[in-house]
Amino acid sequence: MIDILVPTVAQGLLWSLLALGVYITFRVLDIADLSVEGSFPLGAAVAATALVSGWGIAAAFLLAAAAGALAGVVTGILTTRLRIPALLAGILTMIGLYSINLHVMGKANVALLRVDTVFTKAEALGFSPAMALLAAGIAGALIVGCLLYWFFGTELGTAIRATGSNSQMARAQGVNTDRMVLLGLLISNALVALSGALVAQSNGFADVGMGTGTIVIGLASVIIGEVLFGTRSFKNCLISVILGSIVYRLVIAVVLQLGMPPNDLKLFTAILVAAALSMPLIREKIRSRKARI
Repeated sequence: MIDILVPTVAQGLLWSLLALGVYITFRVLDIADLSVEGSFPLGAAVAATALVSGWGIAAAFLLAAAAGALAGVVTGILTTRLRIPALLAGILTMIGLYSINLHVMGKANVALLRVDTVFTKAEALGFSPAMALLAAGIAGALIVGCLLYWFFGTELGTAIRATGSNSQMARAQGVNTDRMVLLGLLISNALVALSGALVAQSNGFADVGMGTGTIVIGLASVIIGEVLFGTRSFKNCLISVILGSIVYRLVIAVVLQLGMPPNDLKLFTAILVAAALSMPLIREKIRSRKARI
């Protein structure tokens, strides 16, 4: 059981960066951003190509984050400058990134065999493969979570939160809401690309199709975390999203152990997200019935 539990929790932590990125757009900015399905493999492609080219691990992460941020800027410009609806702008960016990812890698996938990654470095320090995965996941989630908590407590971060909460009121207070949307999308897609870089290194390859369904995975992590662990404060929200990502991976591992065909995972995830989204309504109806009784 431990042999399955540790890698599953580790994978949840690696994917939690994606979930945090989705949380920023979906909850903080109140935008449905589908460009994450392109920026996730973009981060993987850039990191894998950089590692194979000998750029080093730190440079690979920085380049992946920068590429993801640039993708977010493109979506932001389409939304704020060209007034294209955010949902459609994200789709346009996602479609364009498919070709860009192919150009970055030069082919459909890049293998990381016999290439130093953050995980092989951890194993060289004496960690087992599973513990190296867990250590990298904890470090990534902790660093990103703390940075987000600090940033969104600053004046600039508060302005982004105000823009998503009530854009008209934010503009009345002198906030340039277009810039805040642009900045929020930048941060979100940078985190998603970082998650892609980590997942690619853990899988040992980057593939142009690895972003398929990532928006659903991110939403599932966010919704499950909010339902199970609450949203009492912004800090609580960040922790809930990270824990939600872990719970999602544990649920997937359990259903696979019970014999569910891997081809049905996408369908199961869609049903799981729908059930989680309907939980507040179900709870409200239960409370109403109890009050009548």
